[in-house]
Amino acid sequence: MSEFFEFEQDFVASLRCIPMQVRFKLDTCGVKLKLHQWNVLNQDDRLQLVDRPCDSLAEVAAYRVFLQALILERSGEVASLLAIDADPDWLNVAQIPASVLEKATSVGETIGIKQWAELKPLQRFALIKLSRSGHENSNFRPALEEFGLI
Repeated sequence: MSEFFEFEQDFVASLRCIPMQVRFKLDTCGVKLKLHQWNVLNQDDRLQLVDRPCDSLAEVAAYRVFLQALILERSGEVASLLAIDADPDWLNVAQIPASVLEKATSVGETIGIKQWAELKPLQRFALIKLSRSGHENSNFRPALEEFGLI
């Protein structure tokens, strides 16, 4: 089942931006999907990337193959591959990444380790992505609110 966040609602209907659940799958399968490549995909392609499972090892491998073929077919470009983190920060419930703590502090909030541990992996992933420098992070505070952290 597709899970879109409330802070993504301004673009979910059109899927003009890559939603967090797809970004999560990209990091999981180790393929870089550039925004200009996303923009050449049609709505059906985008929905397939949203809905296609990417959890088990077999699903991750199938997602990677599907995505690479799709990027090549639609853009004529070979997809860039990324290293897959065997122990990603969003799965670590015992430590909050420094970028998340710093961003929370910068918006006048704090996040406790118990709160962090209670989040779903996709929620932790979103906070990590939204806290990175160079990312348009106007959605960090709305995400904290949506996730019940403030």
